[in-house]
Amino acid sequence: MRRVYGRFAVDRPQNTACLGPGLPATLAGMSTRIFLIRHGATVLTAEDRFAGATDVELSDEGREQARRLAARLSAEKITAVYASPLGRTVETASIIAQPHGLEVVRRDGLREISHGRWEQMTRREVEQKYPEEAAAWEEDPYTFAPAGGESGLAVTARALPVLVEIVRAHRGECLIIVSHKATIRLLLSSLLGFDPRRYRDNLDQSPAALNIVDFKDAAHARLTLFNSTSHYSATEYSIPSVPTARLSKWWDETGK
Repeated sequence: MRRVYGRFAVDRPQNTACLGPGLPATLAGMSTRIFLIRHGATVLTAEDRFAGATDVELSDEGREQARRLAARLSAEKITAVYASPLGRTVETASIIAQPHGLEVVRRDGLREISHGRWEQMTRREVEQKYPEEAAAWEEDPYTFAPAGGESGLAVTARALPVLVEIVRAHRGECLIIVSHKATIRLLLSSLLGFDPRRYRDNLDQSPAALNIVDFKDAAHARLTLFNSTSHYSATEYSIPSVPTARLSKWWDETGK
């Protein structure tokens, strides 16, 4: 398959995991490929607020990010599209699914972490109003949850079984799953054996970022692509900037 990137045309080998029934059964069933995608930018993204359970809309920028990712994936042989039921993920998934003529299947387990009474507050506001909770969360966001919210462990407990179920139901196929920043990072931490207590510090997810996870089977996964945003970068081969202001003090240059 020949693809054009800007002024350059390259020969791109087709992904055998997505070629479908024309392949021998031993090859077609070799792996399942998941395009694991974060939703596009929302109207609250620039404000850097806790909005996990808040059903905010995509911004115009977020819709454009999703359209560019849809174009990037348009030639892939996608067989199913799944998404969290929140509006920002469903809209992102619908845009990406359109070239393939697929309906979006909503799965509640893929929704974002709930921050309870922190929802729609900035980190500075949380630190001022609930300093003890903020300190405990910074220390271990995997087992701690703010009042009325969820821990990272709780999110993993509901999201990972859904992902495994999807992989088992689509053996040898190529799928899209649209979820959220924390949920994706927690899933990757679990699949790859990372310390989940450090998921916020060690893993980043930009809006409309593309990750590719290949499954040999439901218990064996390999991360093939991580946090790619070249589809909406200024140039096809741009290098991402160092992350800042990601709701993680470890990476926040200003320390605010």
